[in-house]
Amino acid sequence: MRRTVLPGGLRVVTEFLPAVRSVALGIWVGVGSRDEDTAHAGATHYLEHLLFKGTSKRTALEISSAMDAVGGEMNAFTAKEYTCYYARVLDADLPLAIDVLSDMVTASLIEPRDVDAERNVVLEEIAMNEDDPTDSVHEAFTGHLFGDTPLGRPILGSVDSINGITREQIHEHYVARYTPPHLVVAAAGNLEHDSVVAGVQAAFGTALGDFGTADPAAPRLRGSGGLWDGYGPAAGTGVKLVSRSIEQANLVLGCEGLARTDDRRFALGVLNAALGGGMSSRLFQEVREKRGLAYSVYSFAAQHADTGLWGIYAGCLPSKADEVLSICADEVAKVVEGGLSDAELLRGKGQVRGGIVLGLEDPSSRMTRLGKSELVYPRLEPVDEVLAAIESVTHDDVRAIAEEVLTRPKALAVVGPFDDPDAFAGALT
Repeated sequence: MRRTVLPGGLRVVTEFLPAVRSVALGIWVGVGSRDEDTAHAGATHYLEHLLFKGTSKRTALEISSAMDAVGGEMNAFTAKEYTCYYARVLDADLPLAIDVLSDMVTASLIEPRDVDAERNVVLEEIAMNEDDPTDSVHEAFTGHLFGDTPLGRPILGSVDSINGITREQIHEHYVARYTPPHLVVAAAGNLEHDSVVAGVQAAFGTALGDFGTADPAAPRLRGSGGLWDGYGPAAGTGVKLVSRSIEQANLVLGCEGLARTDDRRFALGVLNAALGGGMSSRLFQEVREKRGLAYSVYSFAAQHADTGLWGIYAGCLPSKADEVLSICADEVAKVVEGGLSDAELLRGKGQVRGGIVLGLEDPSSRMTRLGKSELVYPRLEPVDEVLAAIESVTHDDVRAIAEEVLTRPKALAVVGPFDDPDAFAGALT
C-alpha cells in the first residue's frame, strides 16, 4: 500500500493486488448528510445524483457509455459522514475510470434543468424507502434516537426539503465541500501507484487549486471545525410508532453505542456476534429456532465519529410483537448479568475475524478499506493488528461493554398496524 499527497491536499492511496486483472477506484468526499444544516437537508445525496448528469466534457449519456463500452461498473453512495463515487474496470481501463470519475467530481455543471428532472427521481427514492417497512423502522429508530440533529435526519432528506431546495443551494454545497482537502482517491487491484498518481494529477488539473501543501495525515475529525459542531449526540428514549396497514410488525429496540475509534468496539463486536449476529446467536435460537416467532431477528452496531448506535431488529406477526420484545429484553438482561459462555466467546471472535478477512477478498472491498481509513480514521490499521485486537477480547471485556452499552436507556421504533405507542412502553422497562 502506498500513499501520496498532491498539492492542495488531495490524497491518493493505492494497494497493489497482483493476482487480479481489474482495479476498483473510488473518489471519497469528506461530506455526508451529517454535514448539512437545515437549509441544505438532503443536498449531499441530491448532489450525488447530479454529478452523473454531465460536465463540460461529457454529457450524462457519454459518462455512462464510457463505462459500458469497457464492461466497467460505476455507481455512488452517500452516508452520514462521507460520499463515494466508485468504478471497477479492467486494469487496462483504469486511466479511463480515473478521467471519468475525476471529471464528474470536479466539473459537474449542475444545470437547472437537471436539478428539476432529478428532483422527481430523489422523491421516488424516498417513496421507495418509505414503502419498505424494514428501511422505515431503521430510519425511525435513528431519527428517534438522535432527534432533530443532522445525524438523526434521513440521508435522502425529506419530501419537503427536497421539494424546497434550490439549484443555488446545491451548487453552494458542491463548491464548499468538493475541494482537494476533503477528497481521497483510493484504488486497489493490478495497478502501479505512480501511474495512478500521475493520472489523478492530470485529471484534476487546475481543480487542485491553491489550498496549501500541508500533509493532512490525520482526518479532519468532527470536533475540529465541522459544520455540525455543537449538536452533540442527542440520545432519545421512548417509543416511536409509525402506523402502517401492513401484515408484519417491524421492531428496532436499541440505544446509543460507541464511536468508531473507541477501543472497546472490538469487544462490542464480539458480544454483538454472539447475541444476535448469526444462526447460532442467542436471539436467533430463542426467537426463531425454538419458538418460530420471527423469520428475521438480529442485533447490529454502527459507529460514527463521536457516537454510535446499537440495536436489535425483529420482524414478526403483530400479535407476537410483545412476546418477541420480551424475549429480546430477557436475552439482553442475561448477557449483561452473566456475559458469554466460553463457546460463545470463541464463536463471536471467529465470526468477527472471518467477516473481516473474507470481506477483503476482492478489489472493491480493499479499495473501500483504504478510502474510509484515510478519510475518517486516524490511520490505516493493519489487518493483523485488527485480528489481534479481536482475539485479545476477554470475558471481562465483554461483561464491561455489556454493562456500559446494553444498560443505556432504550429507544423503540415500531412500524406496523398499531395505533397506540403507549402499548409498547413496557418493552422499555
